[in-house]
Amino acid sequence: MADIFDVVADPTRRDLLQVLLDRYVNVDSDSGEISVGEIVDKMGLSQPTVSKHLKVLRDHGLVTVREEGQHRYYSIDTSPLEELEDWLIPFLSADFDTATEAASSAVFAAWSGVQVPEPFRRAADTLQHPADAGTAVGRAAAAASFQARTALYDASQNVERRVIDPIKKKLGRKDDK
Repeated sequence: MADIFDVVADPTRRDLLQVLLDRYVNVDSDSGEISVGEIVDKMGLSQPTVSKHLKVLRDHGLVTVREEGQHRYYSIDTSPLEELEDWLIPFLSADFDTATEAASSAVFAAWSGVQVPEPFRRAADTLQHPADAGTAVGRAAAAASFQARTALYDASQNVERRVIDPIKKKLGRKDDK
């Protein structure tokens, strides 16, 4: 079975994920669901092609499907992308400013299992499997970063739903995009 990297390597599946993400973050959509017919219209592809790619995404847990009669409604599930995020974070954080550069480099070095600076090496030498410690540090840093971004996003969505939308409604505005 293909891993998550193979799944998102396909440009059509990436475009499909973007359509699903756009629907998910759209303020007019409560569930984030979109029908196969709408996806076909948005992407300009044939229904069999869209269905084939949706099956791959479904098999890897990137989408969920709700059946209603003969209709299928899909929504995105980003949790499987955490593996991809864990792998990408060290590369994306490699160009932090100089104040955090040393810490970032040390975390990346520890995560990847390469030679680390002497103080870290001494600490790692006391462990039975030093490379495992580096992986744990890297994953913890990735998880903390993801949790922080998710918390900020959730907070902004809550403010939008609980504060901004009621104000717009009272002012009689539908959408100020």
